[in-house]
Amino acid sequence: MGRKAGLTDEKLLAVAKSAQPPNNDFDLGLFNEKDRLVIELADAMAEAPANVSAELFARLRNQFSEEQLLELGAQIAFENYRARLNRVFDVESDELYSPEVRT
Repeated sequence: MGRKAGLTDEKLLAVAKSAQPPNNDFDLGLFNEKDRLVIELADAMAEAPANVSAELFARLRNQFSEEQLLELGAQIAFENYRARLNRVFDVESDELYSPEVRT
């Protein structure tokens, strides 16, 4: 799905590695300003409880329309739901992602 959205293997690998503790950080320099804002929103929404500051929301509103923010929030919330449900039932990755080999 990430490739269809235009993400490079480098970006996909950076995000995948960040999800494996204790490496909860990655090089945000790979991403543009809008991407970094979306990542920051996703991180804030993944906290328990979710904590999206007024300052972050103001920066998001400068880059995205209300409709776009609603869609982003809904998708992030859905992915959080899926991830938490998978964890409860110990659902493992299908390992479907593999970087393209470039020759």
